[in-house]
Amino acid sequence: MSLGEFDIIARYFARKSGRSDVLLGVGDDAAVLDTHAGRKLVVAMDTVVEGVHFPPETDAADIGYRALAVNLSDIAAMGAEPAWMTLSLSLPRASEQWLNGFAGGLFELADDYKVALVGGDTVRGPLVITVQIAGWVESDAWLTRSGARPGDLLFVSGIPGEAAAGLAVIQRRILGGEAAAFLRHRFLRPRPRIELGRQLRTVATAAMDVSDGLLTDLKKLCAASGVGAQLNVDLLPESAAMRELFEAEDGLQYALAGGDDYELLFTLPADRAAAVVSSLQLQQRVTQIGVITADTDVVCLRNGQPFRIKRAGYDHFAAGQ
Repeated sequence: MSLGEFDIIARYFARKSGRSDVLLGVGDDAAVLDTHAGRKLVVAMDTVVEGVHFPPETDAADIGYRALAVNLSDIAAMGAEPAWMTLSLSLPRASEQWLNGFAGGLFELADDYKVALVGGDTVRGPLVITVQIAGWVESDAWLTRSGARPGDLLFVSGIPGEAAAGLAVIQRRILGGEAAAFLRHRFLRPRPRIELGRQLRTVATAAMDVSDGLLTDLKKLCAASGVGAQLNVDLLPESAAMRELFEAEDGLQYALAGGDDYELLFTLPADRAAAVVSSLQLQQRVTQIGVITADTDVVCLRNGQPFRIKRAGYDHFAAGQ
């Protein structure tokens, strides 16, 4: 049966929200939402494009999950709690099987964080998915990139590089048993660090998510804060799966420049860092990987000596990407 635009919306995306603050959701010209007194609205938006952000053969459920995960990661980096999303979906054709899988993956993650779909649009065109997400944060404090100060210690959650290694596994069709499956999952199903961001909200001096590569994103954080950093690559957490499938130098390149991890990069005052880390209720590890400096240079150190990587992180408009 041929599906029209309104059939797609009604069948796959119109669902009753469990949130009491959604007064009017999908199906009208706009949504009506009840905002929270004493809280600030936080809004983010990301677009994912077939062939750019995921391989064309990617399963529809993974695409749906990932399209929301990358947005939730931005909310996490602000120390905020997600609430609502809108969806713009450009489709080359209306495949019921694909739509069913996509909606399943999208709502699987949405349900985990009680995110309600409250509107959007569907059009015919190349496969492009845009999610806008909104949430809230308490009025007293939220996280930004611009608060790092000289002497602050630099931390990262999780293990940077595993997602980039997972993409390499997919692209090279590496058959590596459990290690390959684990890395593929790390790329296709990144877990947004909402809980960590909420705990860091009042204690971290700066934070951002790692999407374009650890080193590239560290430079963004430092530029926003007007500081520099020393990143000690010897302190980067190791991945057993990466070590099994890739040479050490390739693994280091993935860790520093790979991107797509959606972990949190954050800074803590040196005199409070140990106490803060010990107080965190963690679902993933956090590792100190460097220190913020007074100059504006970002330097990688290896065995105490300056170290250069072969390639920087991702930039959509850089030559040769």
